[in-house]
Amino acid sequence: MARPNIARIIFRDTAALADKTAMIEGERRLSYGAFAQAVDRLAGELKSRGIRPLDRVAFLCADSIDYVLLSLAILSLDAAIVPISPGLMSDECAALLDHLDVRYFLADEAVAPDQTAGDSFQTPNLVRRFRLVSCPARRPIPAEYADIRPAFIRFSSGTTGASKGVVLSHETILDRTDAANEGLRIVPGDVVGWVLSMSFHFVVTILLFLRKGATIVLCGDPLPQALVAALRAQPITVLYASPIHYRLLAESSELSPAAFQALRLAVSTAIQLPESIARRFHERFGIRLAEAYGIIEVGLPFIHAPAESAYDGSLGRPLPAYEIRRADNGEILLRGKGMFDAYFSPWQTRQALQPDGWFHTGDLGEIGPDGNLRLMGRCKAVINFSGMKIFPQEVEAVLDQFPGVAESLVYGEPHPEFGQLPQAKLVLRAGVPPVDEKALRVFCRARLAPHKIPKAFEFVAALPKTASGKIRRA
Repeated sequence: MARPNIARIIFRDTAALADKTAMIEGERRLSYGAFAQAVDRLAGELKSRGIRPLDRVAFLCADSIDYVLLSLAILSLDAAIVPISPGLMSDECAALLDHLDVRYFLADEAVAPDQTAGDSFQTPNLVRRFRLVSCPARRPIPAEYADIRPAFIRFSSGTTGASKGVVLSHETILDRTDAANEGLRIVPGDVVGWVLSMSFHFVVTILLFLRKGATIVLCGDPLPQALVAALRAQPITVLYASPIHYRLLAESSELSPAAFQALRLAVSTAIQLPESIARRFHERFGIRLAEAYGIIEVGLPFIHAPAESAYDGSLGRPLPAYEIRRADNGEILLRGKGMFDAYFSPWQTRQALQPDGWFHTGDLGEIGPDGNLRLMGRCKAVINFSGMKIFPQEVEAVLDQFPGVAESLVYGEPHPEFGQLPQAKLVLRAGVPPVDEKALRVFCRARLAPHKIPKAFEFVAALPKTASGKIRRA
């Protein structure tokens, strides 16, 4: 019996909705029927260019209908998508391609790091031009890889703080979209307002919305004008955004409560929802924000809206598909449907890493007598800047290359809107003159994505160390 494929299941389940609008991007609209036909033709195009089942295809594209079409085309071929953020610098992108040993690199020419590499193509189904670069295989693939049949491999810190690829199979995606929909309850009548980055948010959201036959309205560029215009023009029933977006809406003089008359659910995600933003949005529009807590290895285990307008920082109880417990050190552990299948590099299967099924989240928290979870902080060094993960060691490796810098420490400073801001402490080599901070920022901009560059630099005499001489991270 053929194993499930998320792309084919989406179009099977929405076959009766052929005339219904699937996505809206400005003046561009695509029905579910046209969507299925476009994906089928694009899959044929990619197959003719060499993409085969199990190939890892790094995919770089601006958020758009084209992004979704090509993603589904790749998935329909039983190849695996490796999402690449348009914010990555060329060196970072090259390192990621090597780290995950991709077979192809498919890039939107408008944001491609190399405008000359590979073959350029455009089809009538796409607005953008793309380049497809073939990459030689460099390492043998683990035996379990084909059995898992990956659909997505997401670059992430994993549980150790070391960068690696989180492997998700088609079966895992089906399980976690089923689990998430017990909280979101998406139906064909929903119109979803979308403003987030597809390279960071896609599996449990875009694929779920399409699977359930909803209409997705892309309204993220430019902000907040596009979002305000969409709320005025479309009967948006579900808004899936970050706290920053809700702050912009609450501050907009162009919106009244009437703009939200069709809205049944407003979800805040990416970072912890600040109470001030939640209260302000409720005061302006009379709408309570629900908070979603997602983890790439787990899915979307929490979607919580407070019973009243008060926000006490609680994430509520986990969705029915998940269990939760607190370890002796205060770390929160989760178990349930749709857990990740493996880490790609170095290769480790979920079964080998967590034979009891419990995933260590890296978050510290408390579970109240009512079963509600409240997060208290992190127990690992990864910085969460507006939903984008920053690995301190990666930034430190760049800072340490700057002339005169002996060593550095990068850490996250709590921020009410962005979650954490990357900051850096630097120790200079003995006898060198003071560092020109402007030159240091130019150096970083050439080597790091903008969100990874520390927002502040502090020059110190020494960094805190452990007894063994390693840098101590708070």
